[in-house]
Amino acid sequence: MGTALVYHEDMTATRLLWDDPECEIERPERLTAALDRLRQRGLEQRCLRLSAREASKEELGLVHSPEYVSLVRKTQVLGEEELQALSGQFDAIYFHPSTFHCARLAAGAGLQLVDAVLTGAVQNGLALVRPPGHHSQRAAANGFCVFNNVAIAAAHAKQKHGLHRILIVDWDVHHGQGIQYLFEDDPSVLYFSWHRYEHGRFWPFLRESDADAVGRGQGLGFTVNLPWNQVGMGNADYVAAFLHLLLPLAFEGQMQATPECFAHLTHLLQVLAGGRVCAMLEGGYHLESLAESVCMTVQALLGDPAPPLSGLMVPCQSALESIQSARAAQAPYWKSLQLQDVTPVPTSPSTHSPEGRPPPLLPGGPTCKAAAPAPAPSSLLDQLCLCPAPSVRTTVALTAPDITLVLPPDVIQQEGSALREETEAWARPHESLAREEALTALGKLLYLLDGMLDGQVNSGIAATPASAAAATLDVAIQRGLSHGAQRLLCVALGQLDRPPDLAHDGRTLWLNIGGKEAAALSMFHVATPLPVMTGGFLSCILGLVLPLAYGFQPDLVLVALGPGHGLQGPHAALLAAMLRGLAGGRVLALLEEDSTPQLAGILARVLRGEAPPSLGPSSVASPEDVQALMYLRGQLEPQWKMLQCRPHLVV
Repeated sequence: MGTALVYHEDMTATRLLWDDPECEIERPERLTAALDRLRQRGLEQRCLRLSAREASKEELGLVHSPEYVSLVRKTQVLGEEELQALSGQFDAIYFHPSTFHCARLAAGAGLQLVDAVLTGAVQNGLALVRPPGHHSQRAAANGFCVFNNVAIAAAHAKQKHGLHRILIVDWDVHHGQGIQYLFEDDPSVLYFSWHRYEHGRFWPFLRESDADAVGRGQGLGFTVNLPWNQVGMGNADYVAAFLHLLLPLAFEGQMQATPECFAHLTHLLQVLAGGRVCAMLEGGYHLESLAESVCMTVQALLGDPAPPLSGLMVPCQSALESIQSARAAQAPYWKSLQLQDVTPVPTSPSTHSPEGRPPPLLPGGPTCKAAAPAPAPSSLLDQLCLCPAPSVRTTVALTAPDITLVLPPDVIQQEGSALREETEAWARPHESLAREEALTALGKLLYLLDGMLDGQVNSGIAATPASAAAATLDVAIQRGLSHGAQRLLCVALGQLDRPPDLAHDGRTLWLNIGGKEAAALSMFHVATPLPVMTGGFLSCILGLVLPLAYGFQPDLVLVALGPGHGLQGPHAALLAAMLRGLAGGRVLALLEEDSTPQLAGILARVLRGEAPPSLGPSSVASPEDVQALMYLRGQLEPQWKMLQCRPHLVV
């Protein structure tokens, strides 16, 4: 399966025929600029190209009234004065003799994409369409939108394909009130919108665009509005909204985001619903930014690594206020939010301040600048900005005889090994690496790691004997740091302790999942027990691991599944898939040699860009898991701002 691109050149036909400063920004060049950029980057050629068809009268009728469809049809024969008079009856709309044909193509493109994804013809795709649709209502055009393309596609997915749970994520700068109105009493559609609001002073100036509009009737809790109340929201604000609001709900049942941010957001959505993501163009009127954002979205859908995010990853206070308002409004309907919001942050004698002040700063506190993007031009992240992704996405350095049976066809089985003398030099300080089998495994790991650091390979999987897991991981960290990595994230699962000789210089963030107790020994050394429930594991990933990882912005990620790691294959795959959004996808997974080939196979698939398998029925976190998570967040929030999901009170 691959990625579909749905388009039709006829959608460039409709255009403004009279002077209207409000409407002139919705122009044909929105499509041609995006398509030209896709072709320049070689992305269109990698997609399955589908020519859009017109939606039928019956399909339009899934969300629109017959009278409204008939009204739009009549615009085909109207003169310019009549078109202008009719347009004036709606808010921010212009009609053209080609509008009906173009709008039917836009709606039909969404239907084709849904059909292609849900029949398994493709994994995901993008419908490049105009006019847009998310402001359009049952019997009214609005905000350049004629037919509600996304709503029609969702209703079609329910009617034709029998879907019962659909997530619509609307990240246009304007609130898609048309989608909200159409599904606000429908619990089968979860509608999430972040949008510029400015306390109701930004178009469409609606009270129901605020956070407390959560749906009606059976649909209570299935409308999620995140209103931005100041301009200038950046990458950190958008990522925080995904981690602390959207993704917890999705798993349970003038803005300044850079184009690269859309790649990260698309990547995070692909861990849901088996990766069945249908993206549709709505707004976007700055041609350069629009074209770049479309390219980034398509690259993510194709499975390409996400480029690094620019700027310091610190959400602003206004964004945190909006996120907390939305969480509070949704908490009555979602257990994952109830647990986090009502559980007090535990304190320990070592960190509690009797006067009620915030806990003291941990070692390696704010004076350490390692959490900010490093300026060194030789870092791997800087290289990722300048160089194309490696042609080899994933390589495995494994020796199991039947491993090739479970690997995707384009995953490379590594044959090479580091030089014997070099391998022995790295092994010499570690007694557990003296045995031949451990030395052989280490040589393969070093060869693979060098390929990743040199940009020849994007990600990889290596194995080591269980008795040598800690020493092998230590060598991998030291090798990475000495050969180009400026900031290295290590997620160690199971019985793996932080190497005692690892420098406390802020270049390594060590996260141990599987420790005996929750502990923040420094801002760069964190341990937590392995959650006992799937819900707890998800909360740990979304509420701790990913906020720390995005705040740290590593250029190399190591995931080590050590002795007693306790992870099932789908859980390990989800962790690897979500970490793949970091470091330009440079993720090295280290397994024990006696791990099953199936585990290696599932990790290889997600590292090359496939969606992880389902975790099974949803569950909530145990009280113990919530307590550990909230304790760590309380200790680490002063240093790691991406952990925050509520603003700090100023007294």
